[in-house]
Amino acid sequence: MHADLIIVGAGMVGSTLALALQDSGLDILLLDRGPLEAAPWSPEAPFEPRVSALSAASQRILERLGAWDGIRARRAAPYGEMQVWDGSGTGQIRFAAASVHAEVLGHIVENRVVQDALLERLAGSGIGLLPAVRLDGLRRSGDGWLVSLGDGRQLRAPLLVAADGANSTIRRLAGCTTREWDYLHHAIVTSVRCAEAHRRTAWQRFTDDGPLAFLPLERDGDRHWCSIVWSTTAEQAERLMALDDAAFAAALGAAFEWRLGAVLEVDPRHCIPLRQRHARRYVEPGLALIGDAAHVIHPLAGQGVNLGFLDAATLAEVLLHARGRGERLAELRVLSRFERRRMPHNLAMMAAMEGFERLFQADPLPLRWLRNAGLKWMDELPGGKALFVRQALGLSGDLPELARA
Repeated sequence: MHADLIIVGAGMVGSTLALALQDSGLDILLLDRGPLEAAPWSPEAPFEPRVSALSAASQRILERLGAWDGIRARRAAPYGEMQVWDGSGTGQIRFAAASVHAEVLGHIVENRVVQDALLERLAGSGIGLLPAVRLDGLRRSGDGWLVSLGDGRQLRAPLLVAADGANSTIRRLAGCTTREWDYLHHAIVTSVRCAEAHRRTAWQRFTDDGPLAFLPLERDGDRHWCSIVWSTTAEQAERLMALDDAAFAAALGAAFEWRLGAVLEVDPRHCIPLRQRHARRYVEPGLALIGDAAHVIHPLAGQGVNLGFLDAATLAEVLLHARGRGERLAELRVLSRFERRRMPHNLAMMAAMEGFERLFQADPLPLRWLRNAGLKWMDELPGGKALFVRQALGLSGDLPELARA
């Protein structure tokens, strides 16, 4: 089977790339280990544990690809404020969308909801979908790639895009090198119901062991639910995972300083080791890495998927412009345009998250004083907060056309 472009991985980022290229005239194959069809939806369905904080830029991309209506038809929780404070001091800061005349800072959406809305759009797109396949081998063949599947089929294409996640099989088989390190932390993720409504606010407390986030969820108008991401040491995570629900709820409420009252219900918990990873190159001849296959950052600000959406939209834009000029899309000089636009932005975001993580994990008294004083100073600086809000909205820098106003 031959195609102009093979996209491996039909998660949120890979599906976005495919939809962004659906009218390009390219013969596209999108393959994944999963079923590639939207699951039946029920408004009463339990919350999925993995969520994303979608920025305004990501929302624009999804709107223009026709997927946003499908997300809103399921559920998405807008938030207009963010409150951050240091649990080891008195520093705190509040951000509001109104400071830049915006209605919301973003939306907290379950990853499964985003994925199903994208799959609905793919179903009628004309893009070739290969569900439930296992990648068995990869090698260069002539001017392109030969992809071998577990069922014996072979696929050929001059251009291959890896969108298959943090543990990318394509990245490994193609021999792409990465820089990576272990944070020595784990993230506990789940959904909880609190005694008090979240007031459409994203909350984050920096504890001695790591950041704890309460992100607003909504179900049938009920604003007492939050998605939590609790980053802590491996030893503490093991202890917390061993607690029964009541004991975990009590520990969680105490760690959160009871900002939303008692934690009344706890959904099943999941524990995820945290590593940061960045590919040394996003491209080589005939190959591009996007999303988590190219970069994985600390979940401190929920920016990972937003970086991935911008990767997909930028790569699509580069390929469409090159196709319009009659250039060969698989050439390194074409693909390098994508890398030059995305790598500096992704590295800057990774460096910022790394800096925050290190600063708030620092124990020396001078650094504790510095971060608390810095939070207080920034909270009294409207211009500085507005700049941060614009960054959170994702509406600054070199944006692809799909994300522009």
